[in-house]
Amino acid sequence: MRHLCFCFILLISTLRVSAQNNYSASLIPKGLLSYASAVIRNEETTIEVVSTGDVEYHVKTVTTVLNKNGDEKVTTNLRYDKMTSVRYIKGFIYDEFGKISQKINERDFDDYALTDGFSLYQDNRFKHFTKTADHYPYTIEIEYVLKMHQSLYFRDWEPNLQSNVAIEKSSFKFICDPAFSLRYKEFNVPGKVEMSTNKAGKKIYTWQIANINAWRDEPLTPPENKNEIKVLLAPERFAYEKYSGSFASWQQLGKWEYDNLLKNRTVLPEATVQYIKSVTADIKDPKQKAKMVYEYMQQKTHYISIQVGIGGLQPFTAEEVDKVGYGDCKALVNYTHALLQAIGIDSYYCEVYADHDDQISLISDFPSIQGNHIILCLPFKNDTTWLECTSQNYPFGYLGDFTDDRTVLACTPDGGKLLHTPKYAADKNTVTRKANFTLSESGDLAGQMQTTFKGLEYDDRDPTIEKAKTEWSKDFKKYYGINNVFIKKLDYKQEKTIDPVTSEQVELSARDYGAITDGKYYFSLNSVDHTASSIKHIRNRANPVTITHGRTFVDEITYNLPKGYQLDSEPLNVSIDKTFGNFTATMSIKGDQLIYTRKFQIKDGTYDKDVYQDIADFYDAVIDADNYNVTLVKK
Repeated sequence: MRHLCFCFILLISTLRVSAQNNYSASLIPKGLLSYASAVIRNEETTIEVVSTGDVEYHVKTVTTVLNKNGDEKVTTNLRYDKMTSVRYIKGFIYDEFGKISQKINERDFDDYALTDGFSLYQDNRFKHFTKTADHYPYTIEIEYVLKMHQSLYFRDWEPNLQSNVAIEKSSFKFICDPAFSLRYKEFNVPGKVEMSTNKAGKKIYTWQIANINAWRDEPLTPPENKNEIKVLLAPERFAYEKYSGSFASWQQLGKWEYDNLLKNRTVLPEATVQYIKSVTADIKDPKQKAKMVYEYMQQKTHYISIQVGIGGLQPFTAEEVDKVGYGDCKALVNYTHALLQAIGIDSYYCEVYADHDDQISLISDFPSIQGNHIILCLPFKNDTTWLECTSQNYPFGYLGDFTDDRTVLACTPDGGKLLHTPKYAADKNTVTRKANFTLSESGDLAGQMQTTFKGLEYDDRDPTIEKAKTEWSKDFKKYYGINNVFIKKLDYKQEKTIDPVTSEQVELSARDYGAITDGKYYFSLNSVDHTASSIKHIRNRANPVTITHGRTFVDEITYNLPKGYQLDSEPLNVSIDKTFGNFTATMSIKGDQLIYTRKFQIKDGTYDKDVYQDIADFYDAVIDADNYNVTLVKK
């Protein structure tokens, strides 16, 4: 009887949960289904500052998955480490009618170490849950609480961060003591923040949104996507492990970091100091001295990420790096800074948001922890130089597209300063190619080709150069679409100057490059540089167009034609000039030589959304020209 009673109570409890939360998919407003693979039915995020050293995150989210593409939208990853603990996790899965089909407990989550492939050690782990469905739609409800033992930075509220996800209802609350001073910055929030006080006398900041349509992924979208709703938070006073402080400006934040995380960590062994002084003693130019120090650091150390507790913000000491010969970005920058300091050259430890695809600057009017990488700035008068200290191969003064053209925070003894990294212009990021090929009567091709890479293209061949030479030919065949190619000789050279250059020299042959049919000779005019790839055509685009990095590609290929043939096709002659780029492709025949020239340039910048269709058409036209085939006929 007791067992039956218990089952009856459990059944009533389950039915009550189902009745209180009617998550039937049929109740989703029809207007939210457009472009949606999933719909957030309800999401509640609460951050409560219990004390300056303890912050709780309470998150509850209910999402209906409409189709297979929506499965990835409800994957849950909860990251935790020494500074963050998972208090509890629970949830339910509902069928399309809103009836509970499965209960979710913490044991249903897989627990993994958060490895990135290059870290020596991390204390980061994450709990992972994903749902594999047989039927759609279904609804998943997840609720969890995280406790963070720091208040230096808070997680952003980004309710519609994912594309193709609509929102029926979402709220965000921040709860703190009256004395706690909070700064916030809003992006695209449709309503105003609501201020209130709870029964315990604590302040409550509340943001709410409802009926937000899904947005589509759009190629060439700027980082500040106009569809994304976001609220950033920052404290005035905070605690982080044994450290505490306050800041309301970049100057104050940089000063706190310098005094607490960097100061007194640049002491080097006396033998290292004397060695650096001796090898630079005869160099008069400070910049050349710095170059020697940078190259010494590259030869002595290698990059390994180490993320443990305060190590996520504080570098190893210079003495420790000198001893073990490795470190993460923070440690290697601090070590290089210490070496330069030993010979009287100033440098700045700089926080940057690093990303190869998007140039994301620190938000200048919202001082807070925003960076994910560290680089070094050398403030030479009228010649500021920047160093990427995690690379053993980069030339002195070369940053690449990981950290170029963005605002960064320099931490100095006088406090924080916002600086800007150098920009690599489209006419400086170049690939220049010159080839001389001979076509035989039977259709075979043979010849030499030289290619130079400059600016942001300098490191394009680094993945190949770093391999054994026996592997180079395999990569070459991936770079160039020449069928049946045989590499007779391949060589790479790099000039590691302030304007570095990579040179690729190849001697090759290819069987059956040309095809002979019914007395006509066919071959591809351009098989070495298809730099343009098609862009998806999108109607009713919402966002402006951003081209992050401009580039220029110039080719000149001379074909020595087989004797006795003449052109039997319309000569290629294409010229397109747009505000965002230009393209020319021409061919001419002089005697038994066909000369092909091509120039393709794309210019960085932000353009009106209406320009997108023009860009897509531009790329299509370039691809058509690149696919041109020459037809020859016997004279």
